[in-house]
Amino acid sequence: MGFPKEGDKIQIHSYKHNGSIHRIWEETTVLRSSENCIIGGNDRTTVTEADGRTWITREPAICYFHAKYWFNIIGMIRTDGVYYYCNISSPFVFDDEALKYIDYDLDVKVFPDMTYIILDEDEYERHRKEMNYPGVIDRILKKNVSYLISWICGRKGPFSPEFIDRWYEQFLTYLR
Repeated sequence: MGFPKEGDKIQIHSYKHNGSIHRIWEETTVLRSSENCIIGGNDRTTVTEADGRTWITREPAICYFHAKYWFNIIGMIRTDGVYYYCNISSPFVFDDEALKYIDYDLDVKVFPDMTYIILDEDEYERHRKEMNYPGVIDRILKKNVSYLISWICGRKGPFSPEFIDRWYEQFLTYLR
């Protein structure tokens, strides 16, 4: 398959630092594809957890992955606005199987009014010790939380007012 092209349907695989699978999203449509950035869209896609349980996403989402930043951003389109779920993670890689990244537990939830909360700090600390995250990874992740918060506050990238609307319209063209 090579690097995905716009319109391709891909899987997304999330791993933990120890190499174990964390979560798989069955189908995401590629809306933009470059070496540095992949933007995808999905709606009601099946998600498989590490323990084999499955569930289906409830709303359309636009997903933003970058090859240089240690986070990814999912904008979930709900009736009362766009909610963002941001995973602090490794930059993505893509192989013939899927888009892949390592999930480092810390998450940032952003509400339609652009207020946010940092989630799972306790889980991060537990896994940091259990999986022996190197000090350099810990520093990179904390620096990228700061980058992410500056993007939120500055309404940069996926947080800009028109970003989700633009890419959702593009996603809809693939559904027609």
